Amino acid sequence: MAGAVLAAAAAAGLAVSVPGPALAAAPPVCVSAQHPLLAARMSAGINRALAGRRSAVGLSVADPGLDLTCALRQGSHFDAASVIKVTIISALLLKEGGPAHLTAAQRSLAWTMITQSNDTSATKLWNEAGMAGMQRFLDRAGMTHTVLSYAWGLTALTAQDEVTLLRLLTSPGPVLDTASRDYVLYLMAHVVAGQRWGTPDGVPSGVTVHVKNGWLPYPTGADWHINSIGAFAGPGTSYQMAVLTSGNPSMTYGVDTIDGAARVINGDIAAFTRSH
Repeated sequence: MAGAVLAAAAAAGLAVSVPGPALAAAPPVCVSAQHPLLAARMSAGINRALAGRRSAVGLSVADPGLDLTCALRQGSHFDAASVIKVTIISALLLKEGGPAHLTAAQRSLAWTMITQSNDTSATKLWNEAGMAGMQRFLDRAGMTHTVLSYAWGLTALTAQDEVTLLRLLTSPGPVLDTASRDYVLYLMAHVVAGQRWGTPDGVPSGVTVHVKNGWLPYPTGADWHINSIGAFAGPGTSYQMAVLTSGNPSMTYGVDTIDGAARVINGDIAAFTRSH
């Protein structure tokens, strides 16, 4: 597989280094049996975007239509911050039996929690879902690496589990019914403009963006946890992305780290889709 990736990268005009006999080739960030050139180009671009960054990064991408996946420390744990809010509303919908069974107050709280990232709303819905309800959803969703905390923002997430969540929301399945999945995606599509940074960076017009971001200085203002998850759908395209980071000296620094990687991923997928 490594030889095929190196050959694909060379054919795409990318610089590659062939390891000596005592060195092992680093695994590619992105792989695709159907489109190895695209995967090689994206791998090189992501590596360039993250080179020299102080941020610790966990990244996961799934594009089933292109037989494309990307993974960079996707099993590492990161503090959730407000990204957990998508899981909170999903768990509540599973517990209550769908959006038709939510009260008017719950729907109002869900709107402000997702579209404005309101923390008070999140705490109320976290309590209504309950720890047992949250864990039940994680178990049903197959999010086996997510570790709940006494404080929702300190729940330990992995990029892999977050893409599992996004795949659940964008594909029919036994965990959430269509009405529930559509409801969560509707909320994510209406996040306020000032909170649509991160994974949507570089998405072309005509693609619907479903996003939820999180930002948390913890335990001090010198260590920012900046996260972004997004599901994207448009003509001939449907894919999901999660980028989680820690060790950022400021919020802006973490946002820039995610933007750089997302710009490569979104741009390369869009260019490939346009040309095929």
